[in-house]
Amino acid sequence: MNALDGEHYSWFLLEENGHLFLDTVCSHSAVDYMFLLEMTQEEASLFGKNGRTYLDDLAQRIRSSAPGVQGNRSPFKPRSLVMTPARKRADTAVHAWYADRQT
Repeated sequence: MNALDGEHYSWFLLEENGHLFLDTVCSHSAVDYMFLLEMTQEEASLFGKNGRTYLDDLAQRIRSSAPGVQGNRSPFKPRSLVMTPARKRADTAVHAWYADRQT
């Protein structure tokens, strides 16, 4: 998995084998967490048309839906890749993205 772009403290756009993923920074009360999902073809198409503006909007919709809050009915929750091997690959890609920008 590779990080293609990122908006610090907001989201990271990742790619793996031709698939796009969005890793969104969520914050609710005293809890911060990353919420990873694979973008649908429609979402990827809208990103292609609207660029980072679309990712800002999608990340805000994800954050507003509070997918990590227990008992919440976020429409994004069923798409969560948080407890999967993809989470570790995303973390590695994000760390590499930051490291590349510090040199």
